[in-house]
Amino acid sequence: MASRRRQLTVIDRAGGTSRHPAYPVDSGRPEHLTELGVTGKAFSVLEVVSMNPEPTGMAEIIRITGMTKPTAHRVVKVLLDMGYLERDNLDRGFIEGVNLVGLAHRVLAASAPRSLRHSILQALSEQVGETCNYGVLQGGEVLYLDRVEAKWPLGLRFDAGSRVPAHCTSIGKLLLSNLNDRELDLLIDTMPRSSYTKNSITDKDVLKRALKDIRRDGIGTDDQEFMSGVVCVAVPVRDADGRMLGGIALSAPEARMTLNEILGYVPQMKQTAERLAATYRTGAAG
Repeated sequence: MASRRRQLTVIDRAGGTSRHPAYPVDSGRPEHLTELGVTGKAFSVLEVVSMNPEPTGMAEIIRITGMTKPTAHRVVKVLLDMGYLERDNLDRGFIEGVNLVGLAHRVLAASAPRSLRHSILQALSEQVGETCNYGVLQGGEVLYLDRVEAKWPLGLRFDAGSRVPAHCTSIGKLLLSNLNDRELDLLIDTMPRSSYTKNSITDKDVLKRALKDIRRDGIGTDDQEFMSGVVCVAVPVRDADGRMLGGIALSAPEARMTLNEILGYVPQMKQTAERLAATYRTGAAG
């Protein structure tokens, strides 16, 4: 018999009501986790927070997990201390912490060479003859979940799990452009904007104008902004609801391929992005 799901109404700090948009609360799941001691309670909180695209308030955590207020506060404090949760910049609640995101990404990165997603990236890399990356935004950096190097002597050596700055890379600028204006301002004000080449954009207003163009076109570019002599183009990977999961990028030494030449492969890149997104919808990749 299919499990019954109930929609939980929660009270926010302003006194209004909201509904958790993603957590599939079937009868017994939260209660079962909280019965498994401190570990179960911690995972219960992590499930609630990680499945909510918005910051999750303490009242919502208590309501869904069924924990008492003192217990919920103790568990959340431990997760904050561990870096598995963080307070939202606007103090609206809790979001995934850097250590939780890092753990999830390392798991994905470790399985990538054996996954369908890696094969999809490899097919694009072989078609174009250049390096293909798949990355996500983590703070002011891009974390590569997977990477297929071009079979050329001048290949760029970054392994899966490597991090690169967001403000001067094609994937990074693409993902930054997906943030709303308030989130973008907060991140740009706090993230390092170092100059790596003469083309690196470090000025906040200039960067925001560039991101506005990327938001309009849906294509990220790096015209020798991170590494001299290297150009890169990125397109988004979106889920069925249009949310950006990450970005894929092609990069090449300009001596082999100009930025305009890479832009000519955007249709193939978008097809690859759709195939990659489909693996999340079907669960086909490990």
